[in-house]
Amino acid sequence: MASSPSSSSPTLASSSQIHLPQLDLSILPPVFVLPTHLAIDDLQELEDKLAEYGARITYDISEAKVVIGKVGTKRRAQLELRSRKLFTEEAKPSDAASLSTEFQEPPHKRRKIDGSSRAGECSSQAESEEDSTTEEETEPKTSKSSGPDRASGLPHRSSAEDSISPTTFSENVVKVVKMDWIDDSSRAGKLLPLKAYLVYEGKPSEPPTGTPPSNPAFQSSKAPTVIPVTRAPPPNKKSPVQVGQSILDRAKADASSGSPSNQRRPGSKSSSQAHFDGRSFASSSQPVTSKSKLLQKTTSEHDTSSSNDGKDIPPPPAWVKERKRYACQRATPANPPNASFINQLKQIRLARALTADEIGVRAYSTSIAALAAYPHKLRSPKEITRLPGCESKIVGLWKEWQDSHEDEDQRSLVAVRDAEADPEMKVLRLFHGIWGVGASTARSFLLDRGWCDIDDLVENGWSTLSRVQQIGVKYYDEFHAPVPLSEVESIANTIREHAVRLRGEGIETALVGGYRRGKADPGDVDVIVSHRRLECTQDLVTDLVASLEEEGWITHTLQLTHANSTRGQDTLPINPIAGGAPGFDSLDKALVVWQDPQWETREHDLATNPKAKNPNPHRRVDIIVSPWRTMGCAVLGWTGDTTFERDLRRYVKNEKGWKFDSSGVRDRRTGGVVLLEGPDGVEGSWMDAEKKVFEGLGLEWREPHERCTG
Repeated sequence: MASSPSSSSPTLASSSQIHLPQLDLSILPPVFVLPTHLAIDDLQELEDKLAEYGARITYDISEAKVVIGKVGTKRRAQLELRSRKLFTEEAKPSDAASLSTEFQEPPHKRRKIDGSSRAGECSSQAESEEDSTTEEETEPKTSKSSGPDRASGLPHRSSAEDSISPTTFSENVVKVVKMDWIDDSSRAGKLLPLKAYLVYEGKPSEPPTGTPPSNPAFQSSKAPTVIPVTRAPPPNKKSPVQVGQSILDRAKADASSGSPSNQRRPGSKSSSQAHFDGRSFASSSQPVTSKSKLLQKTTSEHDTSSSNDGKDIPPPPAWVKERKRYACQRATPANPPNASFINQLKQIRLARALTADEIGVRAYSTSIAALAAYPHKLRSPKEITRLPGCESKIVGLWKEWQDSHEDEDQRSLVAVRDAEADPEMKVLRLFHGIWGVGASTARSFLLDRGWCDIDDLVENGWSTLSRVQQIGVKYYDEFHAPVPLSEVESIANTIREHAVRLRGEGIETALVGGYRRGKADPGDVDVIVSHRRLECTQDLVTDLVASLEEEGWITHTLQLTHANSTRGQDTLPINPIAGGAPGFDSLDKALVVWQDPQWETREHDLATNPKAKNPNPHRRVDIIVSPWRTMGCAVLGWTGDTTFERDLRRYVKNEKGWKFDSSGVRDRRTGGVVLLEGPDGVEGSWMDAEKKVFEGLGLEWREPHERCTG
């Protein structure tokens, strides 16, 4: 017999929650994580672990002093830095004079290995360039004094290596360190010395001749010049963008390389991403100018001198003090005090998405969510740097934005202005606005096919578009028009009426999405339908769509999935292949085009012309069906903004060891279902069910209007 949620949920939570040793990485300078050889989820997990220990994560490698990744040799480390336009030369002992003794081999070990000093080991850049040492060979030789501790399996620490302090790091030296350092330190419960994990120490150098500078030390404050490219126009159509290289030639070259961009490993640069190199809004540019660099060096002085020793800066909110870095752990209102600056960052994030910078999109999303949750008007860089995901790059952008105009409503960033003026970005934004066209497809339309507007798609590629994309083109303007709140409620009522006809009065509906978060002008309508009897929600989505189509409410069905009914309405398994498609949501759902079949002059118009056109606008409507026993998970999964939902899944994974899906929660270790709402669901309303899920996850309840992460 299944136990009640009040007795079972806390037991599951306590047995599977992950407790990490409390290392203190706050003494480290900014840390950059190399994405090479890491899946996106693994990359996110490593960054989460570093942030858990207080590390300052940066997404701008030019400001990092510690680089962590799957790197085994000096040569590889140099190449990884160089590929990100951070040019270095191996640091000599004199360059790292401020380093602590832990980076210097003990004299007895030097004698045992080769009788030479460490200076001799790294005496020339040429030796490093020719180094073909394997990853295993970069580990220090095992010896009685420096080998792994036999009890722990971790590197032995001599008395001279008992701690790492801020003086361990030099301002003009970047250190590339193996990922094992974090894993081993976590198991040891204390910060281990870097000696056994240090792969490379480099000092920033001038880029090779002909290479555009990207290191802040060699940047000018002038925005990079945008040089338009040329493109072969489509047949019988003059392109608004001038071209220099044939799209067909570039497409053939990509095809022959056998490395499609959508299969590249994280950290590598696709041809479409490289296409935008040199533009201020692209991932290869570094928005931290020399002016911002000066700001970084004088931040402390600025805070104390201009802010009366910081006394007029409001104290950080509780979630900052408690290092709660997940967006689901804090309140985020729809209209935050710093909305104007945040809107500029959102424009940069969109540009990063359109230029194939997935990591940049995630980084900006983290920063935007933190700034949106900050309850005070920003007055000092110190306020920004204490927020998760907000390092000196965001400080530099804020300073640039603040200095751009006296009137806050007129302020803007160079990268945003350049993106708005860039002819190719205009085309990408246009295509990306088509329902069914993602960022990758938008780039393909522009860069591979040479299309530059909607007419190009219709005249030259209509037959190549999917049915969903054709519908997105046909109703482009209508899908972009906001839906009045009264119409949102009317659509939900109609859906409920049809569901009641099919399954009886026990039907319950919940309006979620932007409407529930309090948006005044939602772009679509999201409705969850449920019934307290499990058999009543089985295959309901199919019957409901058929009923609405028959009366003319649904004109097109864009997507119809019944994965949940197929697996018996069970929570999505840990291995999705065993019971449904992977993804953030696995409930039965129908994504449809909706149009009210009634209008005031309908009878007269049809009598005059049987083919009279319905003047009512087409709307985008999502109908989701959830069994009652996991209704709270469904409502939670379909209410929050994107970053809120992303962080909710990260929180559940990292803090609980569970997997959250809108169909329920499972324990990642056992694969078993975690019954947060009980075996049959809660006795109260669907709002009570959602609150029960918050409680079971160990999260403070957040009102829907507090989940607007942007």
